[in-house]
Order: sequence, then C-alpha cells, then structure tokens
Amino acid sequence: MLTLLSLSVSAQRLVITKSVVDCGNTEYMRPVTATFELWNKSTKKMTIHSVKTDCGCTKVDYPKGSIAGGEHFQVKVTYDARQLGHFHKMAAIMSNASEKPVFLTMTGVVLAEMEGSVDAYPYEIGELRLDKRDLEFDDVNKGDMPVQEVHILNSGKKVLSPNVMHLPSYLSADLTPARLAPGRSGKIVFTLNSSNLRDYGLTQSSVYLAKEPGEKVSPSNEMGVSVVLLPALSGGDVSNVPRLALSSENIEIAFEGKSKKKNEIILSNQGSATLEISSLQMFTSGLEVTLNQRSLAPGESTKLKVTAYREQLSKVRTRPRILMITNDPNRPKVILHIQIK
Repeated sequence: MLTLLSLSVSAQRLVITKSVVDCGNTEYMRPVTATFELWNKSTKKMTIHSVKTDCGCTKVDYPKGSIAGGEHFQVKVTYDARQLGHFHKMAAIMSNASEKPVFLTMTGVVLAEMEGSVDAYPYEIGELRLDKRDLEFDDVNKGDMPVQEVHILNSGKKVLSPNVMHLPSYLSADLTPARLAPGRSGKIVFTLNSSNLRDYGLTQSSVYLAKEPGEKVSPSNEMGVSVVLLPALSGGDVSNVPRLALSSENIEIAFEGKSKKKNEIILSNQGSATLEISSLQMFTSGLEVTLNQRSLAPGESTKLKVTAYREQLSKVRTRPRILMITNDPNRPKVILHIQIK
C-alpha cells in the first residue's frame, strides 16, 4: 500500500464523487460501512480488476462485471471496528480505466460505548442521527396540546448544539441537553398548540434541524410536520345523520412499468341525512384525486378517482395517503391508504 501511495491518484476515465468518507462515531465491534459513488466517465466499458485494502480488517464490495460507459456505480468498504479509537482505512482500485490505482479513504472513531445503538437512529442529518424524521399529529381536537418526542444521537467527533428552525406558530420545540457530546444522545420534545391552527383537516409544514445555530436550511435537514384537526360536530338528532360507506379503504396501485396509474373506489351515503365531504387532501405529492360529488343525499353514491405518479411517489419519505373530512359523526376523519405494488 505504501508503494501504491507514491503513485498519482488521477484517473481520466474513473471519477469519484467523494474519495474520503468520514463515518463519524461507531460502536466497538459493530462494523461500519462507507459507500463511495463512482462514475465511468468514458463511453467505453470498464472492469475493476481488484481492490486492495491496507489491512485484513476491511472488506470491499464492488461490481465484478463490466461497467458500461457513462454508468454510475458504488464501492462499499466495511471496517470491522475491532479496535478502539480513530481509524483511517484505505482501499486502492485497480481497473482498466486508469494505469494507476484510484484510492478510497474511510475515517472515523470507534467508541467503547454509545448511548443507544446506532440502529435505533435510522435517519441522518449530518452528524446527527434521529429515530424519526417526520412528525404526524393525528386525530387532534381544537384545544388539544399533544406532544411528540424525537430522540437524537451525535455520531460526529465534536460537541454539537442542535436547534430547530422555522417553527410554525402552532408548534414549539424543547431540546435537552442543549449541547450534545460525541456519542451522546438527547431528545427534542415537540408540543402542538392546536388553538393556533386555522383550518380543519390537514395542515402541513416543515421545520429544519440544525447541528449548530446559524446553519442554513436545506432539504438535507428538513423535517416534515402534518396535523389532522378534526371538526367540531354538533350533537343534534343522532337518528337523523349521514353514514359513510366505502367500497375499500385501501387503494392498490400496480404501475407495471407505466409512469402513472389510475384506480377508484365508491363512496355511498347509507344514512338518513345529507353526507358532506368538506375536505379532501393528500399527505404526499405524487397523487391526484377527483370526486364527482361532495354532497350525497341518502342512498346516493359517487366515485373517488385516484391517479398515482410513479416517479414522484418514489421520492416521498412518508406513507402516501388521502384524508377526507366528513359530517358523519362516526367517521369525521377517513384515511385512505395507497398501496404501491
């Protein structure tokens, strides 16, 4: 490897997006993997002959067959984390895309223990790891103040001072502790003040979790917030009310190679009073809905048509769903689940 280091690392045909990956903190005896993005810049096929590492403590996963011209691919380097402290591991790629090897480097720190398993924090915002990335407040009545907790872990190498930015007027956040040492965990307590919500049905917004005060907002540190505020239904005559019936509450979408697909369900009023659909909203992008009628007399039915777009749905983080708000006292809120096949 020392001999290889003396060679030039430039490559005309093989391009690396980022040749050094910092894995932050990891637990002792818990293998950690660095993923490198590469690109065959030429128009010709290339082949990786071998990948050499600087010790037996690392393993490499890379494409074994030919890589087409213009194709992007990944090389994954895994360190077994069997030694405490800082690590600096290298791998050299030998291929027909360059006369000289191309080097990949992974760094990080192995700690004796961390406050909670990294597996319990599946979402990443920089050096912060979270147990959830989106907040969903369902079945909220006016005046309620529900609470949700997001647990966070500092997987980096320096002390962080996390803060939540762009909070809407109906949401507050309390972070403890204010400063988070490497390998240590904390939590954010979000409190919803439903009295500050203006409209019934679905309200959506975004907040941003920064590692330090003054950090800029971007999609990389965005957290989604959704709230379903239920309408206040009057008592009235319980014998003279609408009754919503659905042909299904699950809408199956099978794209079968197509970019968009449609499906529909039937809504019926089996009650003795007029059924009103006051709100019809989507939790995510990638869906379009049309409803032939929003007001159904007793015994009437209508079709709810759903169009799903494959590319947009592939990018959403939360479950695709449709929300209906009705005047049925037994079903003021109805959630239709979109099942992608």
